[in-house]
Amino acid sequence: MGGSVSCCISPRESPKIHRREVELEECPITTTEDVSEDTGTYLQHISDRELPDELAQEANPSDHPRASTLFLNKSQTDVREKRKSNYMNHMSPGLLTKKYSSCSTIFIDDSTVSQPNLKSTIKCVALAIYYHIKNRDSNRSLDIFDEKKHPLSREKVPDDYSVVDPEHKLIYRFIRTLFSSAQLTAECAIVTLVYLERLLTYAEMDICPCNWKRIVLGAILLASKVWDDQAVWNVDYCQILKDITVEDMNEMERHFLELLQFNINVPASVYAKYYFDLRSLADDNNLSFPLEPLSNKRAQKLEAISRLCEDKYKDLSKSAMRRSVSADNLVGVKNSQAVLS
Repeated sequence: MGGSVSCCISPRESPKIHRREVELEECPITTTEDVSEDTGTYLQHISDRELPDELAQEANPSDHPRASTLFLNKSQTDVREKRKSNYMNHMSPGLLTKKYSSCSTIFIDDSTVSQPNLKSTIKCVALAIYYHIKNRDSNRSLDIFDEKKHPLSREKVPDDYSVVDPEHKLIYRFIRTLFSSAQLTAECAIVTLVYLERLLTYAEMDICPCNWKRIVLGAILLASKVWDDQAVWNVDYCQILKDITVEDMNEMERHFLELLQFNINVPASVYAKYYFDLRSLADDNNLSFPLEPLSNKRAQKLEAISRLCEDKYKDLSKSAMRRSVSADNLVGVKNSQAVLS
């Protein structure tokens, strides 16, 4: 035809993609320097700032819920070795002490994602930090977190402080002391681990024997202020750790925030991912969460909560049906009764 332009494309090629390529060839890319005052400034589209699914998998786990946590990846080597050793020695640790439900007794876990068990959560967080230190890639650190340059106590720092890896019990006692003295919650422990891994990723550093105490202290300090409504002041931590000064705490907190690029946001999806990965870590290392038999009082409470949620969802489904059903198909619409066997 007269003014029409015809072109040949491959049968497997999408015409939409081809048109997009033609448009890109005909329209050169305009930068902010080439934009005139009439057209205004160039604004990046929001889709250009979003990460694809492939890149999100490799992104920072403390920011993206689909990226796997660092501590769980670092623990897999030891977990495989333990399983291999148990298989070779025909051992099954933990199975004899684990409680199982029966017809007469039901054991339930009192730890949930909204209300985790404090003691078990601190143990899991300490174990995650232990694997971070044990399976670290190198010894990259910063002076602000070096315990010899900024000691937490007046006691002399051992000469081998940067060589000997701390045991899991030592890390657990350090965290438990801070949490019990400051009366922090289990949710704060999970947020502490999120900030710790975010610091290691953003600052491109490692947690090692020379800096683990100050990094953990800085993460707890920041998490308690972000999570709890009544945060613990820096001077209160100075009363827990007698030999540290307020100026040192303030300086460490300022550096911590700068290294995090002031990103203290923890999405609910990221928090839930860290909670369930900590439970997976506990199962792999035979750190079972406490199981208690279901009592009559607890059963009535769970039944009341279930009935309340059921009524809530019924109301939501009815309102959704009123909004979505057409007036032509309104006659004869019924809810089928579910049969539970």
